[in-house]
Amino acid sequence: MSNDRTVRIVPLGGLGEIGLNMMVVEAAGDLLVIDAGLMFPDEEVFGVDHVVPDMSYLIAHREKVRAVLLTHGHEDHIGALPYLLSRINVPVYGTRFSLGLAAEKLKEANLLSDADLKLIRPRDRLQLGLFEVEFLRVCHSIPDGVALSIRTPGGLIIHTGDFKFDQSPVDGQLTDYRRLAELGDGGVLALLSDSTNAGRDGFTPSEQVVGQAFDAIFREAQGRVIVACFASNIHRVQQILDAAAATGKRVAVCGKSMVANTRIASELGCLRIPDDTLVGLAELERLPIAERVIVTTGSQGEPLSAIARMAVAAHKQVHVSPGDTVVFSSRVIPGNEKSVARTINGLYRQGARVITEDMAGVHVSGHASREELKLMLNLTRPTFFVPIHGEYRHLHQHAHLAREVGVPEARTLVIEDGDILELDGSSARIVGRAPVGRILIDGKGIGDVGDAVIRDRQRLAQEGVVAVVLAVDQQCGKLVTGPQIICSGFVNAQDSKTLTDSIKILVCSVLENASEEDRTDPRLMEQRIKTAVKKQLQKEIERRPMILSVIMEV
Repeated sequence: MSNDRTVRIVPLGGLGEIGLNMMVVEAAGDLLVIDAGLMFPDEEVFGVDHVVPDMSYLIAHREKVRAVLLTHGHEDHIGALPYLLSRINVPVYGTRFSLGLAAEKLKEANLLSDADLKLIRPRDRLQLGLFEVEFLRVCHSIPDGVALSIRTPGGLIIHTGDFKFDQSPVDGQLTDYRRLAELGDGGVLALLSDSTNAGRDGFTPSEQVVGQAFDAIFREAQGRVIVACFASNIHRVQQILDAAAATGKRVAVCGKSMVANTRIASELGCLRIPDDTLVGLAELERLPIAERVIVTTGSQGEPLSAIARMAVAAHKQVHVSPGDTVVFSSRVIPGNEKSVARTINGLYRQGARVITEDMAGVHVSGHASREELKLMLNLTRPTFFVPIHGEYRHLHQHAHLAREVGVPEARTLVIEDGDILELDGSSARIVGRAPVGRILIDGKGIGDVGDAVIRDRQRLAQEGVVAVVLAVDQQCGKLVTGPQIICSGFVNAQDSKTLTDSIKILVCSVLENASEEDRTDPRLMEQRIKTAVKKQLQKEIERRPMILSVIMEV
């Protein structure tokens, strides 16, 4: 650090992508971590469950970490918490619902008993090393979201978290405009603000709009209604419950995460369940079909989600029928278009009526649009502005917006993951790079699936595989049994025998033409067989499957 009044901002994820949100604020010998989020992989990353940020910067400075601060409970902000806490023992501060969801994740990872989870409320203030932290209520698409006011030796930093300015929120909890303005009056060194909707004009509609749409759909529907939304969107679940109660319907929740989140929200008082409205799936099935509503997961077409299994008639409890109305109450995340379309097509094939965001007001964003982003800038009036949370185009658009409301271009700082931004009150500069990247999680494996493994999986998916297995005499290298040829993923059964016979002849020829010295070196012969089979397949069928050659000595 340059001097005692210097503060550093180090994004480890979330700047240049949607997800992986993790930010470090550092001063002298103290360090705070804001959020620990994950990202779900796209379809090309075969077999990977999810992605977390590279945390090596934090691990290298573990003795300086004073706390993890959670802005809210979405997966892209708390999903990597188990991986962080398994390496660094540090207290975690969050609101009731954020901690409730975090505790559930830590319980699944067998880390809950050792976790130090500390409950905070909006307007609470904490002294964490050199930092004084205040939590400020903001509206989002999940209960108990907060922004952070962090007073550092170099000045005040405001981190908005994910937010929007909803004037009529479902839970009645308004953004703390007054406190944001007071902090702006006192002087803000840097504003770090959510950029997700920086390309959207106007204001983001209130969540109440969705409630009105549900009420109209429920009254019109003659059959069962199935609503797919994010399991963490408890405000949306509240709207569904309220609309169902108003129209004489009953609601059942479906999907592991939906059931868990609904239970947690209800226990913590974040979800108000009208009397006699929430029932189990078995009880729902005994009611008249026009009285049934199911809330389920899978709004992004996830292959193993409840709604995706319903779409292919593979769900054990729910079977879509003609007359059902299926509502997708979410925006399609970029990259998920094909999987969502596939799910919707399956539902149509079974006779369902499908309603999506572009057909009715069944979804509103949880993120601030351009006019709200301007308001945040005008309330806080920062010396420096750093757009966060979004792809690079979102960061760039937000920076342009800041310049429109008077932030000088030289004080509008577009940084990306790994940039170490140093502020000293009057100047800002990038002074280095922190190690960043994406760690792939596959089952219990953390980071052991690298680029080479992903390339192999992609090749297997695209080109198929040929396995050549044989046994040779250990002394002279002559063929004892085989070769056995296994082809998968690139030829049909009719052509397979002809191809395998051709490969057998080739392998035997390679062995016969090799010297006795070469035949007794199995590694050398495996490579020669792979090379010969590769050339023949390229010549005969113009394909390049992965080739595995295994020689056993007997």
